[in-house]
Amino acid sequence: MACSRLLLSVMILASGVAAFSQAPTYHLGRTPSEEEIRAWDTVIGPEGKELPAGSGTAKEGAKVYAQRCARCHGPTAAEGGSTIGIRPAPPLVGGQGTLKTLHPVRTVGSWWPFATTVWDYINRAMPLFEEGSLSPNEVYSLTAFLLYRNGIVQENDVVDAKGLPQIQMPNRNGFVPPRPMWTHSPSNRGRTP
Repeated sequence: MACSRLLLSVMILASGVAAFSQAPTYHLGRTPSEEEIRAWDTVIGPEGKELPAGSGTAKEGAKVYAQRCARCHGPTAAEGGSTIGIRPAPPLVGGQGTLKTLHPVRTVGSWWPFATTVWDYINRAMPLFEEGSLSPNEVYSLTAFLLYRNGIVQENDVVDAKGLPQIQMPNRNGFVPPRPMWTHSPSNRGRTP
C-alpha cells in the first residue's frame, strides 16, 4: 500500500515537471523574419538549383588560391598545411585510391561526392576567419582550380551554375544516394530498403 502511494506521488510529480518544462519561460529572442530565414538558407544541393550567377576557370582560381588559400593548405593544395591554434588544414588534392585503405586521404578528388558541395563549402566556410568574403566568381574559380588539380576538369574549362552540377566526381557513388529508395514516394510503395 505504501509502495503504491509512493509510486502515485512520483508519477504525479513527474507529470507536473514534464508539463512545466514545456512551458515557455525565458521570453528571450524572437521569431526570425522570412528575409532572415532566406539569408541563412545558403546550402547548395547536389542539383545546384541554389547556385548564384558567376563563373571561373582553374587559371583564375590558381591566382585566388595563391592569395587566399595557400597559407593554410600549402602552395600546391596537395601537402596540407597548418593554421595557428587549430588542427592542421587538410590536403585538398590527391588521395585517389586510398579510401579503402587503413589510412584514407579525404580530399576534394578522392572523397567529396558532388562538385556543388565543394562550391558550397568554400563559399560558406573559407578562408578561415574570413568566411563569406569571397565573391561568387572567386568561389567558382577556386572550385575549378581544385577540380583541375584533382584531374576532374581541364584547366580552361569554365565552371558555372549550369555546368557545376553536371561534373561527375570520382566518389559520387561512395555515399548513400541523395534520394534514398526508402523515401515515401508513389514508386517506392511496398519496397523495403
